[in-house]
Order: sequence, then structure tokens, then C-alpha cells
Amino acid sequence: MRNFITINDVEYALSRGETAICCGADDVVTAAAKEFAQSKGITIGAGSTPPSPAPAPIAASGATSGSDKFAPARPLPSYPAYHGVMSEAEIMRWREEFPILKNCVHTANCSVSAQSLSVRAAVNRYMDNWLTKGMDWDYWMVEIGNAKAEFAKLIGASPDEIFICGSVSDAVASVVSSLDYSGNRKRIVTTEIEFPTVGHVLLASAKRFGFDLRFIPAEGEEIPLDAYEKNIDDQTLISFVTHVYYRNGFKQDIARIADICHSKGSLVMIDSYQALGTTLVDVKKMHIDILASGCIKYLFGVPGIAFVYVNKDLATMLNPTITGWFGQVNPFSFEVRKLNYAMNTCRFDTGTPAALTSFAAGAGIKLANDIGQQGIAQRMDYLSEIALLKADQLGLKCVSPHDVRKKGGTTAIEIEMDSHHMEAILRDRDIIASARGNVIRIAPHFYTLPHEIEFAFEQVRDIIDHGGH
Repeated sequence: MRNFITINDVEYALSRGETAICCGADDVVTAAAKEFAQSKGITIGAGSTPPSPAPAPIAASGATSGSDKFAPARPLPSYPAYHGVMSEAEIMRWREEFPILKNCVHTANCSVSAQSLSVRAAVNRYMDNWLTKGMDWDYWMVEIGNAKAEFAKLIGASPDEIFICGSVSDAVASVVSSLDYSGNRKRIVTTEIEFPTVGHVLLASAKRFGFDLRFIPAEGEEIPLDAYEKNIDDQTLISFVTHVYYRNGFKQDIARIADICHSKGSLVMIDSYQALGTTLVDVKKMHIDILASGCIKYLFGVPGIAFVYVNKDLATMLNPTITGWFGQVNPFSFEVRKLNYAMNTCRFDTGTPAALTSFAAGAGIKLANDIGQQGIAQRMDYLSEIALLKADQLGLKCVSPHDVRKKGGTTAIEIEMDSHHMEAILRDRDIIASARGNVIRIAPHFYTLPHEIEFAFEQVRDIIDHGGH
């Protein structure tokens, strides 16, 4: 009988400490299983005698400290001292998890992170399971639960305080729909540095729900804390606040902002999309009511899925009109005439869960947890110091904060040429960067090497000096 060898079989072999999987001549080995097995040093072959071990992974060439492919022409005289818990050797080992780093400098992590072997294997694991089982909702729901648990671990929450939706736009709309506007508090406050989707949802909802919408203006490229003190008042129901400004990486003190909100009687929802995976977040210690993030950026995941934390003590007081059968106490009661919200954050769940994206997102967030958020945060601060020094050396117009304590992963350079054209030229030079408006964003991750950051900024300078060519 023909059998399918899938990623599940490879994982089982790993759990038993085996280095080879034997299969029959008629058996089918999925491409995903072959790729995953090779990445883990397991061989798959016919016969009773295990074949020779697969070759060890080849170290990244052209992107390591010993290569001159991305060597800067004018290196900084010296680097700041690095005192992070993650050693250089650990970083080099982790780089093998991201194959694209062998061939390019990936500094667009504020937009999309490098693809990891773990996330690719998770996607293929779902596809293999679907291929061989046809339908396996019990297994898929376990993986969806695992993804929620990994996100909860990342932010210091409980898995039952997490719901999944398609995007942060969906999350904001769901929260807005859940609030009670019948009392004296009829104002929602947000800022001019939010990602536009937040403003769009609030503007579209204001007339329908009858609330007053107030935008806190930016002062330069930042918002001072006292602006929250001035604009949030006893009429404010909830405040929507970004953790890190998408344009220039300005990082806000969300714990202090939460305290200001609560002192005025306002709830607070944090958009942490540009922050999670680069900085430590503990929603309990920071007294955050609601926090949302996707995972395509610094959490190594994919688009099409977002995770939202709602404090368990708050969740049951909120009644979202954006709901569905999985938001009920018992999704399988199939009572079309009855609305019976779940008694925790699951009440924000809607329709059939996103299985495929949950496999990928769960693997990405687990990777972030396994690498360690403290080590990543320390490394990101170190790389930010180097980025700021290099931009200054080259005379580039940096609009990011120069105090790394107020800075996320992005270093933004304001340019006069079309930023998307700059992005395209950099891509031709094997540098992945991210354009936004009139800035080009250089946003490394922990795996980016210091000399790669220098090289990227030198190329930006060169393109500017040569009139965008």
C-alpha cells in the first residue's frame, strides 16, 4: 500500500532521536517533508539500512562577518560596546534559520521579516495534513490554540485572554463595536501618529455610534506624555495608542500612557504591531486593557492574521456586534435565534478560525519566544545605536529619535526622491528596505549584522548622491 511521508513523520522521528526514516519504493515523500527533514539533519530513503546522514547546513556565505560582499566602504571607527545576553555565536547559529540572509541584507522588518525554516515547515505541515487527512479540525484547532498560547506567553497574558482576527483593522472595529456609548463618556481619543487604518475605522464609526473623535497632534515626529494628560479627560471612553510610530520608529512609554488613561477613567488599546518582537511587553505589569498586533513584521509570521489581548476582567463587560458562531459559549449548539457570548475574550472570535495562518503565526511567535525577548530587545538597541551613528557619519537626514530608549527597530531617512524608487534600487543591490511616504526605513532584526547596517546606509547615500540611479 502506498503511504505518504509527511512532516508529522519527520517530527515523530525527531522526538525519538532518529536520524533517518526508511520508506517503501512506492511511498510518497512530500516536498515539505523532504525540506523539513533536510533542515533537521534527517534523511529519508528506501530500504532497511539508514542512508548516509544529510550534509550539515552550510553557513551563510556573503552575509557573515568574514565576508566582504556587504562590507562597508567607510566603516565606523568603532562600534558601541555590546553587553547583550545573546552571544555573537548564537546570532550566527540563528541566522541559519533564515535562508534569505545568505544572499541579501534584510532591513525591512518593519514591513515583513525574513522567512524562517520553522514557519515554512509549519505551513507545509498544514498542507501535508490536509493532503493526507482531508479534514482534521481537531488537530487544526489544537494548533490554533497553540498559536494563542504562544502570543499570550509573549505578552504575559493567559491564552483565554487572546482572540484571533484577520488584521488590526478588524481588531479596532471589533473593539469599537463592543463599547457602550449610552453613558456620559462619548469621546474616543487617538493620535496623529497611528497607522492610518486606526483613524479610518474610528472616522467611519464615529457617526454610526455617536461618539466624538479627538486626534492628539504630533509635535515634530513625536507625542510628549503631557499631550495625553491634556487631551484625555473625564469624557473619554477609550484611547487608541500606537506603541511604535510606523514612520520613524518613535517608541512610546505605553505603561505611563496606560496610567494616564486610567487616571482619567479611560480604557486604553495599544497597537503594538511595530513593537512586539523587538521590545519587552508585559500587559499585566503595564496595566494594558487591550493590545493588538499582527505577526508579519518582527514576529516572523504571515499576513492575514492578528492577535488581540483583552483583559479577562474587562472582556465580559464588552459586547461586540462583530461576532460569529465561534464567539458563543458553545459554537456547536447551532442555535440561530440565540446570542450567547462566551464568558471570556473568546466572545470576540467570529467565524471559522484561520487554520493555515495560525500554523504559520504560531511557529513564528514560538520562534520569537525561543530566541528570547530580552536578548532580542538588547540586540535591537545595540543595532539602533549603530544605525544612528552611521546615518550621522554619512550626513543623512534621520528623522528617528536619537535616544534609543525612545526608539523601536526603524531608522528612517527622509529623502527627496521617490521612496519606492529608492526601495527598488536597494533591492537590485541585494538590500531589502521599506518605503513610507518621503522616508526610506532601515529596520534590522536581531539577525542583522552591524556591517550589513553600515552597508545599507552607504548604499542609500550613494543612490542619493547619484540622483536616484
